[in-house]
Parts: sequence; C-alpha cells; structure tokens
Amino acid sequence: MSKFDIQPVIDFLHEKVKPRAQIIDRDPVALGQVLAEFASNGWMALKRPLEYGGPHVSETDFRRYQEEVARTSGTFAFLQTQHQSAVSMLSKSSNEDLKKRYLPKMGNGEKFVGIGFSQLRRKGTPLVTATPVEDGYTLSGHVPWVTGLSFYPEFLVGATTTDGSALFGIIPLKTQCGIEVSNPMELAAMGAAQTVTVELDNLFVPTTQVVYIREPGWIQNNDQINIALQGQFAVGCSLAALDIIRETAAKKNLEFLAVAHTSLSQELEQLRTQLLTAHADVSEQSTTERLRLRAWVIELMGRCAHAAITASSGAANYLDHPAQRVFRESLVFTVSAQTTDIMEATISRLTKNH
Repeated sequence: MSKFDIQPVIDFLHEKVKPRAQIIDRDPVALGQVLAEFASNGWMALKRPLEYGGPHVSETDFRRYQEEVARTSGTFAFLQTQHQSAVSMLSKSSNEDLKKRYLPKMGNGEKFVGIGFSQLRRKGTPLVTATPVEDGYTLSGHVPWVTGLSFYPEFLVGATTTDGSALFGIIPLKTQCGIEVSNPMELAAMGAAQTVTVELDNLFVPTTQVVYIREPGWIQNNDQINIALQGQFAVGCSLAALDIIRETAAKKNLEFLAVAHTSLSQELEQLRTQLLTAHADVSEQSTTERLRLRAWVIELMGRCAHAAITASSGAANYLDHPAQRVFRESLVFTVSAQTTDIMEATISRLTKNH
C-alpha cells in the first residue's frame, strides 16, 4: 500500500476551514458542517491501523497535521482531537470485537467517539469509580470535562477500579438511565465545541464496551511520555498569530511588524525542530528537556498571540476579530493536558528574569 499523502488534508484545512474559522469559533452548526465535510473524506481516524482501514499516518505527518489544524481553527482542532485520541486509544485495545465494531467506522463519521478521562489525573478520592459486577462494571461519579455534545454520540470514559487501576470504556454521551449530561459550559474559548460535565450513577458498562484496564499510575506515566506532544497545537496557534502579524505588517506597511514576524518565526522554527526531536526520545532522562520545551512553546505562543493583538490595535477587541480568537485559543492550548509538572515548568519560564 502506498504511503498516505497528508497534503490534501492540509489543503482542506486552509481552503475550507480557515476561511470559516471565525464563524466556526462561535457557531456549533457551522462547526458540525466542517466536521461532516472532513469526515466525508475519511480523515477522522488518521492513526487508525491499516487492518482496520488505515491510513495509519506517520508520526511526522501527524505532528504536521496537528500544527496546521490548530493554525486554521483552534475550535475545530480541539473538537477533532477528542475523536482522533479515541481512535488511537482503541487501536491499542485487546478487545478485538470492540475494535471490529468501531474502528472501521471511525474514519468517515459513522462512529464518532469523544473522550472524558482527565479526572484520572486528579489526586485523592477518585471522581469516577468502576465496580466489578457480573459481565461488566458499574460506573459512578463525576466526569468534569467531555467535549463534543451533539457531535459525538459516545465517549471513552476513564474510571478508577477498586485496586486503583484505570478502566476505559465507551458509553453514551446523552442523558439516560445512569447518565446525566449537563448543558454546554459557557467558556471563554472554543465554546462551540460544546463541553459538558457528566454524572454517572451505577451505570452498567458491559465488558464488550471496555477498551482496556491499565495498571495503577498509568495516567501519570503516560503523561510523562506525552509531555511534548500537545506542544504541536501550541505551535499551530503560534503560526496562526504569526499569519496575522504578517498580514497586518503588509496592510499597514510597518517595517517593525515585519521584523517582529521574522524574529518570532525564527524562534518558533528553532523550537519546532527541537520538539520533533523530543518526540523520538521518551526516556526518563529526557523528561526535564521535554518539560523545558513544553514550557517554551506555551510561553512563545503567548508572546505571538499578544503580538498579534498589539499589531491589530483596537480592532483586536472585537469578538469576531481573528487576533481575538487566536488570543483566546492560546488560553486553551496553554492548559490542555496540563499536569502539575507542566504547570510548574510554565510558571517558572513565565516568571524568570529575561
């Protein structure tokens, strides 16, 4: 089988998504239309194994895709990554029946699945528990973040078992017996993606819907591996801000804006190269370096977004201005998949003397 060409995906993002980024940011209907168009091309499962339909894109191509989707629309990037993550996680399952039922249908939108397991990162009493019963488990507790109401009929939930392991299963994302879904949250950014909370009350999840069970501490170990991975979205957000600065420099004919664009672009490219290298090294010894890079890309994204605001002058205060949107998107990409270590590294960089 020939190697999958990522370029048509990138072209779609710039030709179909970017021109609609402002309305996508605030209108769930417009966001749903883009999601449907994207899925109709079979691109909602880019890392799906070949035996289930592929295309199983390379890590390099997937990182490039992450950058460009965030560059064109942070809201679309935020929504689609939930499903792409569910595809990746399900691909690693040993539940072959579940994989056969879901994976072949997850590229074109026949099966849409979000995720809701950030609660596993919280210390102390588990927010969601899984109790073993005959032929499955009962889940109870509070899921604080699930993105994709009205887009994703199901989501992959994380729960803590009696021995501290992490259970992942696919359940409905709708109010029914044992499930209560809140109204979408009023968020400062990416509200169109419709993020909700979910309350579970002795919801029965059969073993046929269990993706896998991971050992105690799995989420913390996984977070260590993934420290730098979310950085690609911050790179994309930085690129979106730089696009605004470049366009504004040309429009206003201000040389200092062009100089700023060049300086920030060069720094971003240097950082981007180091990030891509860091993805290949997930050893314990590289943790400090990956934390440094994650903090750097977050801080640089903030500077790029702030520079786009400054270059746009008072117009940036309009809610529908691109610089305003990108500035708010940088908020989300700052805290996405944040751990205490990432928070500390970011705060340390933000407060150091330059």
